[in-house]
Amino acid sequence: MTNNKYFFLVGFLLFFLACKEDSELLFSEVNITTDNNSLVEINIPKAFGDDEISNNINTEITNFLISQLIIGDADSNTSKSVEESITTFNNEYNSFISNFPESTLPWEAQIDGEVMFQSEQVISISLSSYLNTGGAHGILQIAFLNFNAITGKPVENKNLFNNLDSFKSIAKTYFDNTVEDKNTLFEPDNFVLPANIGYSEDGLILLYNVYEIAPYSTGTIEFTIPYEEIDSVLVLDSSR
Repeated sequence: MTNNKYFFLVGFLLFFLACKEDSELLFSEVNITTDNNSLVEINIPKAFGDDEISNNINTEITNFLISQLIIGDADSNTSKSVEESITTFNNEYNSFISNFPESTLPWEAQIDGEVMFQSEQVISISLSSYLNTGGAHGILQIAFLNFNAITGKPVENKNLFNNLDSFKSIAKTYFDNTVEDKNTLFEPDNFVLPANIGYSEDGLILLYNVYEIAPYSTGTIEFTIPYEEIDSVLVLDSSR
């Protein structure tokens, strides 16, 4: 009887560990393309392991990819998948060339992603999108997506902090030290937090995209605030 109890406990422990391993959230890089695609290159992280969490994260990434491939009015977009968006992008280019055969500039779309940070509480993913539809120069847009690691649901920037005013005050100091020439800004006397705030190994990254607060020539503006400066105002713990 004692031996049977021993084997039962060992078996239960092995089963528990196997289930825990199966439920661990992991990421792998995937390439997404379609037949007859010559314009769009997509390489992004895909979550797997826990179905509910991974589905939530992958859905947000998919929505971002679709939004980046829209040509024209976003309200008229009918694409329901990334593959459909790629096909539509190529079709739009072919239609453009038919109407303007003298154009010699090819279109292109390059979207890459990486997991910036992953802990038991928070996951941050960076997605960079470079789009050129024949203009003088392409546009690079970078997006940070933050997720609650327990649910996989996205976390808005305002919900990353328990005291947004205190964080904004700290961020302004780092911003002022980063941007030496305030005359390059659209509104030099009006400090606003960027649309992109994400966790990294070294601290919280704040990134302003091109045209967000300054002209194209300024490029992206980025700085990192060490966690020891802001741990007290973070809702999601930065420790591993």
